[in-house]
Amino acid sequence: MCGIIGIVANNSVNQMLYDGLLVLQHRGQDAAGIATCSAGHIKMHKNNGLVKDVFHTRHMRNLTGNIGIGHVRYPTAGSSSVAEAQPFYVNSPYGIVLGHNGNLTNSERLKDDMFKEDLRHINTNSDSEVLLNVLANSIGKATQDNVLTSDIIFEAVSSVYARCEGAFAVVSMINNFGLLAFRDPNGIRPLVIGVNETSDGPEYIVASESVALDVLGFKILRDVEPGEAIFIDMDGNFYSKKCILNTKQSPCIFEYVYLARPDSMIDGISVYQTRLNMGKSLAKKIKKEWSDIKIDVVIPIPDTSRPSALEVSLMLNADFREGFIKNRYIGRTFIMPGQALRKKSVRQKLNPIKVEFEGKNVLLIDDSIVRGTTAREIVQMARDAGAKKVYLASAAPPVKYPNVYGIDMPSRHELIAFNKVDKDICKEIGADGLIYQDLDELKKNIIQESKDLKTFDCSCFDGVYVTGGIDENYLNKLESLRSDNIKNTDESTTTSQLDFSFALPESGEGELV
Repeated sequence: MCGIIGIVANNSVNQMLYDGLLVLQHRGQDAAGIATCSAGHIKMHKNNGLVKDVFHTRHMRNLTGNIGIGHVRYPTAGSSSVAEAQPFYVNSPYGIVLGHNGNLTNSERLKDDMFKEDLRHINTNSDSEVLLNVLANSIGKATQDNVLTSDIIFEAVSSVYARCEGAFAVVSMINNFGLLAFRDPNGIRPLVIGVNETSDGPEYIVASESVALDVLGFKILRDVEPGEAIFIDMDGNFYSKKCILNTKQSPCIFEYVYLARPDSMIDGISVYQTRLNMGKSLAKKIKKEWSDIKIDVVIPIPDTSRPSALEVSLMLNADFREGFIKNRYIGRTFIMPGQALRKKSVRQKLNPIKVEFEGKNVLLIDDSIVRGTTAREIVQMARDAGAKKVYLASAAPPVKYPNVYGIDMPSRHELIAFNKVDKDICKEIGADGLIYQDLDELKKNIIQESKDLKTFDCSCFDGVYVTGGIDENYLNKLESLRSDNIKNTDESTTTSQLDFSFALPESGEGELV
């Protein structure tokens, strides 16, 4: 899960890119980067850290131009080296920068092919750099007489689709030519287009979530369709083409459960409304299975579960209370690498209001339960605060399988629900009762808000991978890269690449020509 944004405007885009990345910060807190184009020169700055810490006045002053892209990152595998911060850059052909949200499931084979057949060197462990080189190579092969057109760009994207497997929402910039964005044939990762009509002509934006459009004053035009490429040239001319025939819209269902902000629209659907729906169906199941249990108070585990918890409380006719106060300066624990760090962060992030727990039967609502670290700690915090009974309900089904499409869901053995029944999970968490949302109900919660959407990538719940080609060998290799033991290894053992961070020095240098 990363956040991407690209803008073609009539004036400088650096501030807009910065502001857009700020509202996409929840999608990645490991690194941030911005690249712009001005007078045939690409300017770029990227580094590890939050957006507000990566970019200072001197960096922003250098990021000139009316076209640019931005990226916020968190790693699903490999290292968190500055070298893997995005956007990535290649100088041939033309000079291309790229930001990517998702994961290529055939990146290792592609990396080998790029070296042996295309004579292109991949400098990092990132599949995003692989994707950039596949795109650059395809553009180079499609170009005739050194003349680049939108048709050639779309032909190149078709070649990318023929080679790349997995999930990818991409925003790219070709030096002095325009902005390119495209989405994988299954539409797993989100990508939305916005437009701002001005007296000087239209301005365009593409971003992971519509909230970036809202904050910048753009109107939603539509979502990028699965297998579709969007190209906007330097003059603001808009082109689009479906670059692959066999497509199927199957967005990642976890975007609605947890990943996206509630005020975003994903594939034309209000994330907030789907979470309200999740609460209604969850409440029906609670009333059916716990008809003999008296619930005194319903408390959300901040922040994502709040809409669902509100509907649960209304349908159960129980008090809704904010039982936990959140420290806003602690990042999302789901994203944090390492079990020990996550456990520590839960206590730092949340503190109970004891009066809401003392002597009460408490129903905690969580958006999902992945490793169980957060749930276990919060259940214990509720008991320590004086709760008589602590029940836990998840707005999502049990997470039993790794996600291979760009979400850091770990090895199967680190998932609390893997090969366990609900009773065993409940015991491990330490709750007095545990209820999960049914997968069919979760799908209905979203489908009822759309006329067109029928299928989803639900692989983390049902183990069915929509792209195919995911077998036991692949999962075993993935686990070797994603396990906490690997991530806790000293950085020096996980990467040995040269660190081409392109971070601007104090003098303001850092221009790429």
